[in-house]
Amino acid sequence: MRGFATRKEKATGCGRGNNYLPAVPTPPIAIVHLDESCLGNGREGDNPGGAGALVEVKIKSGIQRRDVTRHQPASTNNRMALIGSTAVLQVLGGKGTRMKVLMVSDSQYLIRGMREWVPGWIRRNWTRKGGPIENLELWQALVEAARAHDVQWTWVRGHAGHPKNEYANDLAVEAARNQGSAAGAAESGFVAWLEKKRGKKQYLDYDPDAAFLALERRLAAGDQIGIIE
Repeated sequence: MRGFATRKEKATGCGRGNNYLPAVPTPPIAIVHLDESCLGNGREGDNPGGAGALVEVKIKSGIQRRDVTRHQPASTNNRMALIGSTAVLQVLGGKGTRMKVLMVSDSQYLIRGMREWVPGWIRRNWTRKGGPIENLELWQALVEAARAHDVQWTWVRGHAGHPKNEYANDLAVEAARNQGSAAGAAESGFVAWLEKKRGKKQYLDYDPDAAFLALERRLAAGDQIGIIE
């Protein structure tokens, strides 16, 4: 990726003739809102699962939104949280671009796992004191996918009225019910979904672009974002 001179380099006259080192370009930023669903979670028998994600990235023409969905005929909420987040990171890394990614989920299993449990498991060669690691292969696949990016894992309270979390939930439920998912990332239905909700007098004061840009600025500044309100 081609470098460029920083303001300081321009001001001091440093340039190609002075053999300066090009500044490292800022990595692109993605904000991802995730959710998962398992119809009959915990019930005996095969319970269909789904995962949904709204992926937002700023491009020259504005904010680009894509949906990523996954499904399994027999699953659990926890498994779908891991499967869905792995799929998103794999899609974002598909062209070899390293990104700064904020992964927002209401799954404490996923968020606590990546922030608190996984580092210890890795230090102990993927073992834990209390017995076998549940969903070990899925955790390992997620860690491998996350290595391709700079990722923060952030919690949002589920079913508390956050529009993008509610949209991701709807994607996950639909994927579980229909047992269908896009091969990669599909054109997002979020804007149409939001307009429909506004027709029912919901989210009238919510600006999805402003919400994205506020988080993007914090990530660009190096903030650690613990909880999304």
